[in-house]
Amino acid sequence: MHRIYLFAFVFLLAGLAPAAAGAATCRDPAGFDAWLGDIKQEAAAAGIPQNAIEEGLSGVTYDPSVIARDHGQAVFHQSFEEFAGRMVNSYRLTKGASLMHRYADTLSRIEQQYGVPGAVVVAIWGLETDFGAVTGNFPTIRSLATLAYDCRRSDKFKAELFDALRLVARGDLSPEQMRGAWAGEIGQTQFTPSAYLKFGVDFDGGGRVDLIHDVPDVLASTANFLKGYGWQRGAGWQPGEPNFAVIQQWNKADVYARTIALLAEKLSQRG
Repeated sequence: MHRIYLFAFVFLLAGLAPAAAGAATCRDPAGFDAWLGDIKQEAAAAGIPQNAIEEGLSGVTYDPSVIARDHGQAVFHQSFEEFAGRMVNSYRLTKGASLMHRYADTLSRIEQQYGVPGAVVVAIWGLETDFGAVTGNFPTIRSLATLAYDCRRSDKFKAELFDALRLVARGDLSPEQMRGAWAGEIGQTQFTPSAYLKFGVDFDGGGRVDLIHDVPDVLASTANFLKGYGWQRGAGWQPGEPNFAVIQQWNKADVYARTIALLAEKLSQRG
């Protein structure tokens, strides 16, 4: 099965289109270590425990490959028909239906608690990482620190870096476990650290929120995200229906949101 890495699409389609290919680095990588020292002080001033700062940031280095990816993305021009035609494929339909059956009890409890049908949650799971098969292997803290050092969206990524350290402090993940997309998304449905903190759910009572390995946590947290943005129980999610605007909060690009809605509809028909 031909798998497509979606992480770059997600950031690009969400309206965070990076600069044109070949754009120069806006800060000299030689200054990264001194900057990181300042960041440690800022993190401490923000109330992040010292042990989490040291555990998370000790030995972190600048990653030029992250900047190259961020600067070098081409503009995404596919139509909905082209994109959905490739992404809503027989593999995702068959695998998604199988997983809906496998996790039927969990998905039923999730819908009872959050109001989000299992087909919607599973559609997002399938489109983001092929149901957890392709989650990325970039060290999250290194990626976020590199992007925070870059001068174009420093505040955004510094905030995500600090939230990654808060995840370490909370005990959800160790820095070594934090590996994902080049832009810092983590887990089987690709949460940013800020979303992980805000919407992550320990649904199976394991004692911590694990969106990398724990499927019930992954599915419930995804539903909790949608509920947090106003999901209406029992309402439709196709374009023009009340919950489509909520799906757009997952990804603001119309082509991606419509593809989620389409795959969810097809999965619900198979259920």
